[in-house]
Amino acid sequence: MSEELVIAQCSPTLAGLKTASLFRCGLTDRADFLRSLHRLNLRLVPKGVRLIPVRLSTDSALVYMYRPQQLKSDLEGERAKRTLRGKGYPTGDANACLAELIRRIRTAEEFPHEIGLFLGYPPEDVEGFIKQKARHAKYSGLWKVYGDVESAKRRFDMYKKCTRIYKEAFLRHNSFDRLVVSCV
Repeated sequence: MSEELVIAQCSPTLAGLKTASLFRCGLTDRADFLRSLHRLNLRLVPKGVRLIPVRLSTDSALVYMYRPQQLKSDLEGERAKRTLRGKGYPTGDANACLAELIRRIRTAEEFPHEIGLFLGYPPEDVEGFIKQKARHAKYSGLWKVYGDVESAKRRFDMYKKCTRIYKEAFLRHNSFDRLVVSCV
């Protein structure tokens, strides 16, 4: 897995603007992929960021990059806890919730829509998406918005700008480590 791919898919998370990112990457050699993931984590974990494989198939991997402290904070909100409790998650422990999410991604026939809470989406938007069955959104951008449209649009613009700036900075300086904002 290349640094360029991580930057293209996860810049807002690397910058500390977003709790997490989820992306798919091609997989030709599982052992090589796991080694590259390990090497990246050696650099990321000390800065408060982790990369974990959520699901592996013969030709692709679904990868989750997250900031554990931000995730813990996000999942401690009352609205997030209520949504997760309603879905049968073990609330009160972010690691246990993440383990349950990964189990569901790997085994459930339907993708778990509560994943938005694990990506830093506003709880009202995740709740609206689940209740409305992905219909009747007020706005669609990086996610479907059921709550504050203007706030969501500002976040979408901020994430897009961050990605553009990170891609340009990486091309100019070729330094992945300088782009990871430390949150420890």
